[in-house]
Amino acid sequence: MDYFFADPSEPRLPPDEVTIRSLQADLWPDKRRLRVYLEVDLSQKRPSAELKVYNPQGKLVAEADVIESMSRRMEMNLHLRGDLQPGEYTLEAVVFFVDLPDLENPHLEPDSIERKVVDTKKQTFVLTEE
Repeated sequence: MDYFFADPSEPRLPPDEVTIRSLQADLWPDKRRLRVYLEVDLSQKRPSAELKVYNPQGKLVAEADVIESMSRRMEMNLHLRGDLQPGEYTLEAVVFFVDLPDLENPHLEPDSIERKVVDTKKQTFVLTEE
């Protein structure tokens, strides 16, 4: 697996040592979209991530899944759903790895595939009235 512009002197970590280096949430001026920046350690395997945004009442208002990213730096826009209220929102990131089953075993159920969570991080942002 090659990462574009990776520092050749930086070691690639095994999956269980990978951590989230940075998590940022920037609200767009329309207050309906959130720019999310996620950076993880350079790893030996491609990382996956789950991103969720919760409103001040704890209700899920946006989510995205990143499956086996080819880059350690991920940037995306999440669209906030529903009637948005002013207050503090929480972005939660979970980074994990999945060991895919042997393709020679076609009878394996998708529910039996386990994800190995290696790090989680939360970032809050405030949606104001205007």
